[in-house]
Amino acid sequence: MTAIGSVVEGKYEILKLIGQGGMSKVYLAMDKRLNKQWAVKEIEKRARDKNNEVIIQSAIAEANMIKKLDHPALPRIVDIIDNGQVIYVIMDYIEGEPLSTILDEYGAQPQDLVIEWAKQLCEVLDYLHTCDPPIIYRDMKPANVMLKPDGNLKLIDFGIAREYKEQNLADTVSLGTKGYAAPEQFGGKGQTDPRTDVYCLGVTLYHLVTGQNPCEPPYELYPIRYWNPQLSGGLERIIQKCTQLNPEDRYQSCAELLYALNHYEEVDDLYREKQKKKLRSFIYVAGLAVLSLFVGIFGQAMKIHANNEDYDAKIQMAEKAATDAEKVNYFLEAIDTKPTVNEAYLGLLNAFKGDAAFTVEEEAQLKKKINAHLVDFRENPDYADLAFEIGKVYWYYYDYGKTDSSDNQMTRMKSSIQWFEDAVRYGSKNSAYDKIAVIYRDIGKFNRDITLHIEEASDKGKYRPYWKNMKQLNQMIEKNPDESEIVKLELYKLITFSIETYARKFKLDGIQENEIRTLFESVKQSTNALSVTADKTVMMKQELIQRFGTTEKAIINAYRDE
Repeated sequence: MTAIGSVVEGKYEILKLIGQGGMSKVYLAMDKRLNKQWAVKEIEKRARDKNNEVIIQSAIAEANMIKKLDHPALPRIVDIIDNGQVIYVIMDYIEGEPLSTILDEYGAQPQDLVIEWAKQLCEVLDYLHTCDPPIIYRDMKPANVMLKPDGNLKLIDFGIAREYKEQNLADTVSLGTKGYAAPEQFGGKGQTDPRTDVYCLGVTLYHLVTGQNPCEPPYELYPIRYWNPQLSGGLERIIQKCTQLNPEDRYQSCAELLYALNHYEEVDDLYREKQKKKLRSFIYVAGLAVLSLFVGIFGQAMKIHANNEDYDAKIQMAEKAATDAEKVNYFLEAIDTKPTVNEAYLGLLNAFKGDAAFTVEEEAQLKKKINAHLVDFRENPDYADLAFEIGKVYWYYYDYGKTDSSDNQMTRMKSSIQWFEDAVRYGSKNSAYDKIAVIYRDIGKFNRDITLHIEEASDKGKYRPYWKNMKQLNQMIEKNPDESEIVKLELYKLITFSIETYARKFKLDGIQENEIRTLFESVKQSTNALSVTADKTVMMKQELIQRFGTTEKAIINAYRDE
């Protein structure tokens, strides 16, 4: 066992043990050069232990396989170290928790949320299946799916994944987790292929939506509505088709399964019965068409009028509410009335910011409302405005991972990227925020990806665009007299941190010392002149001023030869 506090290869300081299996341990480590956290998987070599040799070869094969992959839902391998006695695999440290933990704590998950998760998992499995050669994952289960703070999933543990080979009928031994694994994974029942992952995903969805663990009694996959009659008949049919014993009876690909999930309501029993009733009553309805049309228009007009009044009333009550908690409740009720209109969402965001923190609980409230209608919402021309504001809330106020001794600025930037991406994609090129949304997005992407570029020695040329984006963002925010003090301080902190960390890299990318100093002096002057009114911003300002000396030394050290 690697000692806590020891340093691997002079780079990775072991912080704590975060996971343990039969033949391996996983540690959280800090890269001393890059100030970045990694997960370090340790596999100890044992002499004359054939089982250990198999584990080692499997781990090396897993690492080499993942290194070739490139998908946002898959972890990255950045280093493989063999010191003779122990093999270390250095990989992404994934913030969040496995879906198995969420099931243990909260039980069955909401149907709409499970379907969104299912779509993400279909997409990553389809990516694996369409690699050359295809990769069969073979161990889909809640424990191997990490839910990140931004709501996206990461697939982990490729220990029994394999590359698919035609006619390789002897490839399958008894691998996989009993209860989730397909019949063909237990030897002698055929070769595993993409349909194997379809089966495992179907069982995983069954567990998530019912809360019933397939590894525990009754050891049988009853129709999901046996456990909860309120669940969709369409989803029930999809899960039953996924989990057929004969692979020929399942969906033949994850792309086919994804299509079914996108149209699950169309195979619902109630939906089909409605369609039959419509057909039977067509002639009768046709005879009353004119009257029905009139009544329908009148009724719809009345409904819209009532909805508008209810929506406006909720907004007014929210604005008059005495506490942020009351405001939040009224805005949530307004959103239920008009789920694809910006006003209530914007009010909700402002209420969340009332205490200068956007909590994980508040994030869950927001995403529960917006995700259920996101496809339709993106058709609204005003959606891009909202996406931009959500991005800013994540960027400046998201408090996941923040402690008294550790800032979470990187987590905030990474979590905001998807929203700024939506602001750019669905907004007008002539909008007031389009240019700044691109800058926010690109700064976030830089900080998300630069560590890997450094590890792969492919970071040359990445720093000049990043420098340009920081300068432009500073200019835009300085020009806005109404910008909040926390927004300004976060920007000044980002610029200061970036100069301190990447001064030498900026120099190598052609940024002159006078450019660095001009921006740094501007940040110092603006920080010292900024009037702060809250305890949080007073502390931020003090900490930033204390850091200026270290940043100055970084500039001197980087440009001392000029």
